[in-house]
Amino acid sequence: MSLDENKALARRIPEEIWSKGDMAAADVILAADFVNHNPAFDHPPTRDGYKQTVTQFRAAFPDLNMTVEDVLAEGDKAVVRFRARGTQLGPFGAFPASGRSIEFTGTGTMRVRDGQILELWVNGDLLGLMQQLGAVITPPA
Repeated sequence: MSLDENKALARRIPEEIWSKGDMAAADVILAADFVNHNPAFDHPPTRDGYKQTVTQFRAAFPDLNMTVEDVLAEGDKAVVRFRARGTQLGPFGAFPASGRSIEFTGTGTMRVRDGQILELWVNGDLLGLMQQLGAVITPPA
């Protein structure tokens, strides 16, 4: 695949899977042997586990929208910088539904093989997200 094709593929994760909750797209975009190197909610690091993570997150933030701010590609890798926004209308971990608006940023680095994403590494501002939901972080004494 060309670098432009890899960039277009990388954009599909935030735009189709996360923003639209399109799990059929996940089956096309993510390889059958996909590995998520940062699994959440104790889900397995597989394509099905990733879909479970998205579903659980979108249950808490049903209006979730991720916008792509930058996309870079080189070789078989693509990197997306994203911004996520939503409203917490359902429980999220230990946080009950609050009606609070959230916004956080992150990056996703992907390895592409044969027109699908084979591996994914994500770094998101989860501390910022938790603070927006009311978490209080107290440094140790």
